[in-house]
Amino acid sequence: MEKRNDTAKTSLLILPRTFTSTEANKTGSWRYLRPRYEEKTSPCSNACPAGEDIARIEMLAEEGLFKEAWETILRENPFPAICGRVCFHPCEGRCNRKEFDEAVAIHQIERFLADTARKNDSKPVIVGRNEKRPEKIAIAGAGPAGLAAAYFLTRLGYGCEIFEAREEAGGILRWGIPPYRLPLDVLQAEIARIQDLGIPIRTGTPLGPSFLSEARGKYAAVFLGCGHSRPRGLGIPGEDLEGVEEGLPFLASIRRGDMPKISGPVAVVGGGNSAVDVARSVARLGGESWILYRRRREDMPAFETEILQALEEGVKIRELLAPVRLERKNGRFVFTLQPMRVDGKDVDGRGRIVPDGDVETMEFAKVFKAIGEEAGEDWYRPPAEDRDVLRLSNCTVSMKPGLPVLVYGGDLAASLKSVVHAVASAKEGAIALDILFREGRENLSGGLLKCRVGEGPSLSMEIHLGGPRGRRSSHIVSYSEINADYFQMAPRITQPRLLPEERLKGFDEIDLRISANLAIREAGRCFNCGLCNQCDNCFLFCPDMSIHRGEGGTDRWIDYDYCKGCGLCAAECPRNAMVLEEEKGS
Repeated sequence: MEKRNDTAKTSLLILPRTFTSTEANKTGSWRYLRPRYEEKTSPCSNACPAGEDIARIEMLAEEGLFKEAWETILRENPFPAICGRVCFHPCEGRCNRKEFDEAVAIHQIERFLADTARKNDSKPVIVGRNEKRPEKIAIAGAGPAGLAAAYFLTRLGYGCEIFEAREEAGGILRWGIPPYRLPLDVLQAEIARIQDLGIPIRTGTPLGPSFLSEARGKYAAVFLGCGHSRPRGLGIPGEDLEGVEEGLPFLASIRRGDMPKISGPVAVVGGGNSAVDVARSVARLGGESWILYRRRREDMPAFETEILQALEEGVKIRELLAPVRLERKNGRFVFTLQPMRVDGKDVDGRGRIVPDGDVETMEFAKVFKAIGEEAGEDWYRPPAEDRDVLRLSNCTVSMKPGLPVLVYGGDLAASLKSVVHAVASAKEGAIALDILFREGRENLSGGLLKCRVGEGPSLSMEIHLGGPRGRRSSHIVSYSEINADYFQMAPRITQPRLLPEERLKGFDEIDLRISANLAIREAGRCFNCGLCNQCDNCFLFCPDMSIHRGEGGTDRWIDYDYCKGCGLCAAECPRNAMVLEEEKGS
């Protein structure tokens, strides 16, 4: 047998090795594109009349930082518990998530945060100025506009005093929104937080037109937030018959505890939220509610959710019927109605209606008018625009010589008549007064422009106070700029709600509170458009390791000595919180 050779034959592989750092090779010199961090504006915030920082609120809520999220709302809106219930949430209509599956339930999370803060007896840290201004400001009306104006002005350092004609504060919130939508204890808690700032509310103190001249020397400005309280007439024969009632006084009587028994068919003329609230209240009191509206249902100014809930509760809607005449026969009201048809569009985009065919009649046991209101006193109306009158997006500022500065807010001047637009007008008026007193009239337009959220017209008090939100870009993130590959389909939460038959038993709140788990899950559906949530995609994908994290993994920065500008960080950012721009020459 051949003898085995046990000698191992070994081949040596020699590799070059250096002990010199490659840090001297600054590859950033190759770059012609430069990435940088830039937070932007979410479309929901731009659409919110109050300019809430919604993407930040959802981010904090997802992390379980409920108090911090609630305080973030309070920077821009003093009524999170109210708006979480009664706002028509235009923010959700602009939510980028609806292009992916369904919009985030922003209003439900807002209500949850406010209710949780109240349940825990949380005391907010409200950001404002420590400096106290010498100017005093009178506020006419303790409705949403007046209360919000006092809230914002106090945070800016101004002493405020509210004068309210009625026996309790709240305005339309107190007297015009039924308890099943806005419970009294919720409203009172929101008002109490404003009073805790040291703001006196003089209830039972109506102001007359002479107050404007009497205020000279005592008040530097007067904010008029008196709202609309004078009902509009139908302009038809018989509308003043005994037994024909106005809608708002009826709702106010319910708020006072008057619960009359109603039976038989009841007509409610109108298509706004007040008309729907009257019809739903009548149904709870035993009546058979009929809403008569001269336009189409899709033209009704009432919120769609309110209309749908009214239909669930048995309210009937007759559209394209215009009132012609009202008569009383055999103890009943006989309504003569003109059928209408749509013929093109009006200037406001709603269907233009014209008569169509012969009139018809309907009989009712009771009739309510709810076609809208106007200013209760002529002196509430903003003056015509001239060199001393400036019309802004949601308020009007009058700077007539010899008088205090007058700010007309809320329903008197806001673009739309809603609670959140009242807040918007109050904030705009407060910021405008602050700029006038601190910087002068010549800086008013430019100062307001700096506070815009995105494209405007919404304004941010945080930006005006010099907060970090002011460093954001006004660019509004679109869905096409979101890296949707990093998100999974997830259904929107369903609002828990009393069944229709349970609702009709009384005036208990019908929308129920969601759990903390549901709130966190729903907040987690938010794209947080334009904001960095520290996901670290930029850090993980950078091939040059030029992304650095600060202490605690929070602040991030780019070492441009080594960044070659490949753009991976910006491309893989799920929320478009980075930009990639051309490198500027040295």
